[in-house]
Amino acid sequence: MGMEDKVSNAAEKAAGKVKETAGDKSDDKSLEAEGKSDQSKADLKQAGEKVKDAFNK
Repeated sequence: MGMEDKVSNAAEKAAGKVKETAGDKSDDKSLEAEGKSDQSKADLKQAGEKVKDAFNK
Protein backbone atom coordinates (compact mmCIF):
# COMPACT_ATOMS: atom_id res chain seq x y z
CA MET A 1 0.00 0.00 0.00
CA GLY A 2 1.36 3.39 -0.93
CA MET A 3 2.06 5.92 1.76
CA GLU A 4 -0.42 8.35 0.17
CA ASP A 5 -3.17 5.73 0.38
CA LYS A 6 -2.37 4.99 4.02
CA VAL A 7 -2.50 8.68 4.92
CA SER A 8 -5.69 9.23 2.93
CA ASN A 9 -7.44 6.26 4.53
CA ALA A 10 -6.32 7.29 8.00
CA ALA A 11 -7.54 10.84 7.43
CA GLU A 12 -10.90 9.60 6.16
CA LYS A 13 -11.27 7.31 9.16
CA ALA A 14 -10.35 10.11 11.58
CA ALA A 15 -12.83 12.49 9.94
CA GLY A 16 -15.50 9.82 10.25
CA LYS A 17 -14.75 9.41 13.94
CA VAL A 18 -15.05 13.16 14.45
CA LYS A 19 -18.44 13.17 12.67
CA GLU A 20 -19.62 10.18 14.70
CA THR A 21 -18.62 11.83 17.97
CA ALA A 22 -20.13 15.19 17.00
CA GLY A 23 -23.37 13.48 16.02
CA ASP A 24 -23.45 11.57 19.29
CA LYS A 25 -22.81 14.68 21.40
CA SER A 26 -25.37 16.79 19.51
CA ASP A 27 -27.92 13.95 19.32
CA ASP A 28 -27.78 14.13 15.49
CA LYS A 29 -28.30 10.51 14.47
CA SER A 30 -27.80 11.33 10.79
CA LEU A 31 -24.36 12.84 11.37
CA GLU A 32 -23.43 9.97 13.67
CA ALA A 33 -24.44 7.43 10.98
CA GLU A 34 -22.52 9.37 8.32
CA GLY A 35 -19.41 9.23 10.50
CA LYS A 36 -19.73 5.49 10.96
CA SER A 37 -20.21 5.09 7.22
CA ASP A 38 -17.09 7.13 6.48
CA GLN A 39 -15.08 4.95 8.85
CA SER A 40 -16.36 1.79 7.20
CA LYS A 41 -15.46 3.10 3.75
CA ALA A 42 -11.94 3.89 4.91
CA ASP A 43 -11.60 0.40 6.40
CA LEU A 44 -12.77 -1.20 3.15
CA LYS A 45 -10.35 0.87 1.10
CA GLN A 46 -7.51 -0.12 3.40
CA ALA A 47 -8.46 -3.80 3.13
CA GLY A 48 -8.55 -3.52 -0.66
CA GLU A 49 -5.11 -1.97 -0.70
CA LYS A 50 -3.76 -4.78 1.48
CA VAL A 51 -5.20 -7.37 -0.93
CA LYS A 52 -3.54 -5.58 -3.86
CA ASP A 53 -0.23 -5.54 -1.97
CA ALA A 54 -0.50 -9.26 -1.27
CA PHE A 55 -0.92 -10.04 -4.97
CA ASN A 56 1.91 -7.72 -6.01
CA LYS A 57 4.51 -9.55 -3.92
